[in-house]
Amino acid sequence: MVVTLIIICEVGFWVLLVAGLALRYLARMPRTGAAVLLMEPLLELTLLVVTAIDLRNGATADWKHGLAAVYIGYTVAYGHYTIAWVDGHFAHRFAGGPPPVKPPRYGLARAGHEGKLWLRTVLMAAVATGLLQVAIWFVGGGGDTASLRGWQVATGRIVAIHGLIALTYLLWQKKDPGGPAAPETQARPQEKSLR
Repeated sequence: MVVTLIIICEVGFWVLLVAGLALRYLARMPRTGAAVLLMEPLLELTLLVVTAIDLRNGATADWKHGLAAVYIGYTVAYGHYTIAWVDGHFAHRFAGGPPPVKPPRYGLARAGHEGKLWLRTVLMAAVATGLLQVAIWFVGGGGDTASLRGWQVATGRIVAIHGLIALTYLLWQKKDPGGPAAPETQARPQEKSLR
């Protein structure tokens, strides 16, 4: 039941996102679109409540409950970022908005961008680990919580791996092939006509 609800929440996230943006930009109903987008957190709250009820009713704590905690953590950390990213692309494509700003590709600016994404992953892990710890306390000493503790270790590994990847962008910064003022991008003086 928990896995089915996770899938429903993920599908619901994208359905609400598309519906909210369509109302905002295509139907020219920005307030209604914002109201639909504000319903997104209800999905995670529903998942949290159902998972707690499932554990309270005596379900064995297993990988499904851990996955639910990680999913909620991911949504807390990356949900707004994802919505803003899709919103920028949607506004550009369907409402004549400016092209979305692309992340930097080179140098220290790229390393900073990757560092910020890593901090989101740290937030995801902190939320997930906290929810998993609450679930462990909820189950109590008499229940099997090895799976939940395994998910806590897994979130730590995710943070470490993502941190190493982000660190590579700082240590081995990619240089802009055009440089600050590439010859091809410099304005050339106009040639005089021979006529």
